[in-house]
Amino acid sequence: MFNSFDPNGHVVTLTRKTLRTEGFAGFRPMGELDIMRVPQSTGIFAIVAPDKFHAQFLKKSTAGVFKKKDPTLPAATLEKEWVPDSDVLYIGKAGPGSKANRGLRRQIKEFIDFGEGKPPGHWDGRLIWQVAQARHLMVAWLELPAEAVVPAEAYYHTRFIESYERLPFANLVQSRTKS
Repeated sequence: MFNSFDPNGHVVTLTRKTLRTEGFAGFRPMGELDIMRVPQSTGIFAIVAPDKFHAQFLKKSTAGVFKKKDPTLPAATLEKEWVPDSDVLYIGKAGPGSKANRGLRRQIKEFIDFGEGKPPGHWDGRLIWQVAQARHLMVAWLELPAEAVVPAEAYYHTRFIESYERLPFANLVQSRTKS
């Protein structure tokens, strides 16, 4: 499905540039995103930092409360999760949902709404909303058939780990395909 090696057999580092080369579209700041331009189809999406972005963390997350739990984490935890040389901060998926009414547009809208304090259905990627200037972070997406979404997310998580020896900053759980 995907190839994470260059012609010499070296791992190709996962970056904003490689995502673009591999067919990701969008790359719009979350604060300026016209959600109607995001496809409704299934796929995966990434939150990426713009050029020359320097992370600073808020004392309190802007994200909504989930099951009566505050998403705010201590600064030391955020600093520990930060991947200094990476501009890819989160990789998530947008499947069809149990009623086939989900997809990229709805998932990304809910992700952004979560950062604006609305209660989420889950709190994946919550660390993004404790980054100062999070609305300047960009969202990019890759449309995929529903059956390819979970394998693609797992592939990109594994590929990130191959490049950086850990998950992206806001991914706290590695996606895996079922054997």
